[in-house]
Amino acid sequence: MQSPRDFSMYGAVDLGARQAAAQRRQQAAKAAEAAAANGGDGQPADGPASPFVIEVTEETFNNDVALRSRTTPVIVDLWAEWCGPCKQLSPVLEKLANEAAGAWVLAKVDVDANPRLAQAFQAQSIPMVVAVVGGQMVDAFMGAMPEAQVKQWLSQIMAVADQLGVQQGPGAVGADPAAQDGDAADDLPPALSAARDAMESGDLDSAARALEKALADAPADGLAKSWLAQVNVLRRVSAADPATVSREAAAHPEDVDAQLLAADFEMASGDAGKAFDRILALVKRTSGAERNTARLHLLDLFEVVPPDDERLKKARTQLTLLLF
Repeated sequence: MQSPRDFSMYGAVDLGARQAAAQRRQQAAKAAEAAAANGGDGQPADGPASPFVIEVTEETFNNDVALRSRTTPVIVDLWAEWCGPCKQLSPVLEKLANEAAGAWVLAKVDVDANPRLAQAFQAQSIPMVVAVVGGQMVDAFMGAMPEAQVKQWLSQIMAVADQLGVQQGPGAVGADPAAQDGDAADDLPPALSAARDAMESGDLDSAARALEKALADAPADGLAKSWLAQVNVLRRVSAADPATVSREAAAHPEDVDAQLLAADFEMASGDAGKAFDRILALVKRTSGAERNTARLHLLDLFEVVPPDDERLKKARTQLTLLLF
């Protein structure tokens, strides 16, 4: 698999001109209004939507991508109406998503309407396709690829999902967990099962309460610890604006709360290494209560990633060196 920073640029379109993009967004908005008035034109607005293909915005990203990816792999398609290669690739992805029938979910992101998501994925060009599994960005490619190559890439993503223990299918939009043969979720304790259901519905507060109950009953439950850490990250970032958080963290490096929230956003976007590095730097330059707050926050974020994650191993070593 290619690393997310080693994409193929075949068929990609440059995203550099923000002024032109702003004009295109205005044109797209006018076209959407016209299409709605005419009952849909080009895009089948009045047809039945696929349960396996969803439109994602900056407001719905945490629930529809970050949270959903804990139970079902999510393939993010960053596209724009004006992008020719996108019009070649998107139908292929939609076809394959429907054929997969919930084994993974396709999340479509219009980069003109959601520029902060494009920035979060460091999208220099489109189409860009990103695989998010277990809350982490595990791989990506840029440009339009033939269907056979996309299928091969997807098979690799599903193999990674198996390795990470991400359940494939029940978490998908419209999928019925009870209808799955040998549904592993049925083996979960009641508190974890309730937490899973709340996570899938986007009810983070209920999920947190269920997980806290699970940990009260079994304090050493690694799955409950990981899920609670993930839910708490999403709860914190859902109440804040990413642009404001980034601006405050850059302007006030001494502000512990601002740095920790910025790290939460980095973790939620799948960049665990960057989140760990930010807090390690905070631990290094603080002392007393502030240092302890940063340390505890970092330990909480450690629970989000798998225990064999190389970024986690590196950060644990660095934290030990800083403290001792």
